[in-house]
Amino acid sequence: MTAMFDEELREQLARAREELAAAREDGDADGVQAYLGRVAALLRLASQHGIQLPHTPEEEQGES
Repeated sequence: MTAMFDEELREQLARAREELAAAREDGDADGVQAYLGRVAALLRLASQHGIQLPHTPEEEQGES
């Protein structure tokens, strides 16, 4: 994969994690679930393309 794709995935993951933290802070349960799903989807996409990104088991499974 190109370095640009790798960088874009990392940026999107960082943004999703920031939004997840904000949703948790706001007590937005729907937002938490949505961003957990986004993080998990980005991690799956990265894995499918051989990109290793640091993550927790909970993030990989989309769990809080």
